[in-house]
Amino acid sequence: MRISDILRVKGDEVVTVAPDADVSALLAVLAEHRIGAVVVSADGRRVDGIASERDVVRAIALRGAAVLTEPVTAIHTAQVRSVARDALVEDVERLMTERRFRHVPVVEDGVLHGVVSIGDVVKFRIDELESERRSLAGYITGERAYPA
Repeated sequence: MRISDILRVKGDEVVTVAPDADVSALLAVLAEHRIGAVVVSADGRRVDGIASERDVVRAIALRGAAVLTEPVTAIHTAQVRSVARDALVEDVERLMTERRFRHVPVVEDGVLHGVVSIGDVVKFRIDELESERRSLAGYITGERAYPA
C-alpha cells in the first residue's frame, strides 16, 4: 500500500504556519487543530521546515519561557525529510521509526500535498490487518466476510 491510500482516507488538508509567526502562535495552531506538528511554510505550498510539540518543549527547557515570543524559525527543524504520494507505507513506517520523528510531509515537485503522522500509519496498518483477519475468518468458516 502507498501513502496516497492514507491520504485518500485522511484527506490532504495541511495546516501550516508562517516562518515569522511566534512560538505562542504555533502552540495556538497546534491546540486548535489538535495536532502534534505543523509545517512551516511562507506560501502554504512549499516546506520551509516543520515544528512540533517536542521542538517547543526542548526550546523551553533550554532557554525558558522567552521562547514563546521568538519566531517559529528559532525552534523548527529546517532539514525536513519528505516522501512522495507513491511511497510505500512500510518504507515510511521504517523511516519514521529509524529517524525517530512522528510527522512526514508528502511533497511532489516541491509542492506540499499532505502530512502523514505515525498515528495515521498505525491506524492504516491496523485497518489492513483487521481486513485480512475478516477475510481469513470468512475463508475458514466458509462465510463471506463483508467489509465493516
